[in-house]
Amino acid sequence: MAKDYATKVYAVTAKFPRHEDYGLKSQLNRAVNSIGLNIAEGSAKNSNNAFDYHLEVALCSTFEVIAGSSLAMERAYVSEVEHKGLYEDGERLAKSINAFRNTLLLS
Repeated sequence: MAKDYATKVYAVTAKFPRHEDYGLKSQLNRAVNSIGLNIAEGSAKNSNNAFDYHLEVALCSTFEVIAGSSLAMERAYVSEVEHKGLYEDGERLAKSINAFRNTLLLS
């Protein structure tokens, strides 16, 4: 799910203007990469609390992408339809991460 989200974000940011290469484009790409990478890193930890920390970071990065997508829409880098897709996919991903966090904390 996180990999699919990253693919979608990269496709959208590829259309950003050149002057955003080291600005919003880079920030969104780094944030979306952080989601899957933190999930992977957390899975290698020896405790549920340590894993949960990385899931929380992944969750924060998901919301960062959603917020960045709003900025991109305001700057007319993405359409309302593209933003809505990133928002809805990000929301689903965030719910999935939270559900996983809840199962970790219960075990």
